[in-house]
Amino acid sequence: MQAQEILRSLRLPEFDDLSQFFRNLPATALGLAGARRSVIGDSPQLLTHYYDDARTMYEVFRRGFSISENGPCLGFRKPKQPYQWLSYKEVAERAEALGSGLLQQGCKPSTKQFIGVFAQNRPEWIISELACYTYSMVVVPLYDTLGPGAIRYIVNTADISTVICDKPEKARTLLDHVERRETPGLSSIILMDPFEKELVERGRRCGVRIQTMQEVEDCGRESRHAPVPPRPEDLSIVCFTSGTTGNPKGAMLTHGNVVADFSGFLKVTEKVIFPRQDDVLISFLPLAHMFERVIQSVVYCHGGRIGFFQGDIRLLSDDMKALRPTIFPVVPRLLNRMYDKIFSQADTSLKRWILEFAARRKKAEVRNGIIRNDSLWDKLFFNKIQASLGGCVRMIVTGAAPASPTVLGFLRAALGCQVYEGYGQTECTAGCTFTTPGDWTSGHVGAPLPCNLIRLKDVEELNYFASKGEGEICVKGPNVFKGYLKDEEKTKEALDQEGWLHTGDIGKWLPGEYIAPEKIENIYIRSDPVAQIYVHGDSLQAFLVGIVVPDSEVMPGWAKKRGFDGTYAELCKNKELKQVIMEDMVRLGKESGLHSFEQVKAIYIHSDMFSVQNGLLTPTLKAKRPELRDYFKKQIEELYSSISI
Repeated sequence: MQAQEILRSLRLPEFDDLSQFFRNLPATALGLAGARRSVIGDSPQLLTHYYDDARTMYEVFRRGFSISENGPCLGFRKPKQPYQWLSYKEVAERAEALGSGLLQQGCKPSTKQFIGVFAQNRPEWIISELACYTYSMVVVPLYDTLGPGAIRYIVNTADISTVICDKPEKARTLLDHVERRETPGLSSIILMDPFEKELVERGRRCGVRIQTMQEVEDCGRESRHAPVPPRPEDLSIVCFTSGTTGNPKGAMLTHGNVVADFSGFLKVTEKVIFPRQDDVLISFLPLAHMFERVIQSVVYCHGGRIGFFQGDIRLLSDDMKALRPTIFPVVPRLLNRMYDKIFSQADTSLKRWILEFAARRKKAEVRNGIIRNDSLWDKLFFNKIQASLGGCVRMIVTGAAPASPTVLGFLRAALGCQVYEGYGQTECTAGCTFTTPGDWTSGHVGAPLPCNLIRLKDVEELNYFASKGEGEICVKGPNVFKGYLKDEEKTKEALDQEGWLHTGDIGKWLPGEYIAPEKIENIYIRSDPVAQIYVHGDSLQAFLVGIVVPDSEVMPGWAKKRGFDGTYAELCKNKELKQVIMEDMVRLGKESGLHSFEQVKAIYIHSDMFSVQNGLLTPTLKAKRPELRDYFKKQIEELYSSISI
């Protein structure tokens, strides 16, 4: 879908699918032909790398290896056990052994050799990735939420002959495709976990070799190959994005792309963060996405450690207490849960008042640039919150979706650490804007990174004009991808002849009032009876409306406390209860600083959840906004006709 078609589908000249706002800071004031760039840095050129000896992902790891003096690198734990660590030397040796084993089995030390990795976050994921980089091969992540059809498409499009899996169940999924002759090129599956002999026999019958990762590493140790390191311009990863329609698109990212992106982060934060050898990152966000990978690269580059969660998000807090991380990459959904849990424990009016009072005192310090966790308020109120994250977090980075200003403001105070947020997409590696240190306000995603330019492009049919500081966001720089794998048409839609990436998102330089639906939904979803919410606006209407799916487990009890009885289906049809639910949403909106024009004026209660199966969510569980708009077209029209403003 072309960028302008995406925008047209929104039909909202004051509605933004960007996720956040931009802030027009002095650091973004310089521009070239309407483009804006960061003034952080010593060179007029866009930043391509931070360290001369770390221009590829292979060199990034080798630099960390040298700095760490063979310190701990990758950590994992079993239930109720302390973390166990692989040293940098162990990781490097296993990567070289695995890569040599792949070459022994016919893989080529070339950027034309694509290796699939189909696994949850764990040390073997990183070892597999480094094995590829050691011999200039290319990583192609696969992940469950893509669905079997998408996995088949990726294996064929990328000509993947070898996939490294974590669990036998995933190997069986891949064999299903082979047996149906849907992936004729797949000939080797390497498993991290133990498996039954039955799987080997099944693979043999359909011409697929099934091996353990240990077997391939042992083979590589017996016939070790000298490393064939990549160059910055060489392909490092093909990251397939699920999108909202059609087949996934494989964004081709070079080593230079990834290095430029995390170097931009380093440059922006160099005066305040100082990444260290004793830094520890908790890894739980999917490695199949670039956000987690870029933050991890920062840690590797400085000889730090990566500790992986056990694989169960419900045990994340327990993992963090055992690991005591210093760096915590998150998504807003998790921040919301933290915020809600904190306030749910303040179960009386007095406790809530005291908590809010202490937060206001800490927020005043944050506004004055004081970030600490040893104040009187920390000792009296916030130390338990900090301890729940291990007690050592000094930096939180959030992205991928809008973060609530209320939640961010509170957590910046309560956690006593620096909290950054940014905006970007896979096609510009991960981020293209980032919070400027010292600017701890919320409701925007900071200034452009030093590795890229940003400009806004007119969208005349929707009355967006760059001269007014609004339009389609376009990005250019060494972090911008090279195109989509084997899809020239989609590549031309995304990249123009001058190298500008057309994101399809609408942005606005602040100051200015601008409506971001996902930001509003992120606030409303904290209402106890609300399980899902879709906020809709129309350029021909003066207000917003919403489609609400109540929580079938929570709403009946919530409603009963307010005098409403009945089954879940009956409650969904109760007009008086609908009004009470909307009032609770609006209350949360006011507390979170929403303007009147950002609040919904009418809602429709829908009893069935949005899902991948009914076509209203993507495989990565993001809302399909055009599909939601069309699905609820009748209800939306009725909502607008029922209210006169």
